[in-house]
Amino acid sequence: MTTTQMPIADAPPDEAVLTVYDRDHLKLYMRLLDAETAGATLEEVSSVLFGIDATAEPERARRVRDSHLSRARWMTEQGYREILKHGLP
Repeated sequence: MTTTQMPIADAPPDEAVLTVYDRDHLKLYMRLLDAETAGATLEEVSSVLFGIDATAEPERARRVRDSHLSRARWMTEQGYREILKHGLP
C-alpha cells in the first residue's frame, strides 16, 4: 500500500467541489506538489506515492501522476476554500 494507506484510483474525481476522495488524499496531494517542486522523477513519484512500477507501466504511471497532480493544483487554487469554510471531518 502507498504512503496514504488509502486506495488510490487511476484518476481522482474531476468535480468542481471537494469530494470524499479529495479529503482522504490531502496528504498525497501535498506530497505530490512537494515532489514536483523537488524535481522528483516519474519513477520516484510512481513508486513511492502510487505503488506503480513506471518501467513496467509507463503510460499508467504518467496518467496517474498527471491526473493527481492536476487535482492537487486544483486544491491549491479552489478546493482549499471549502476546507476553510467547513473544516475537515
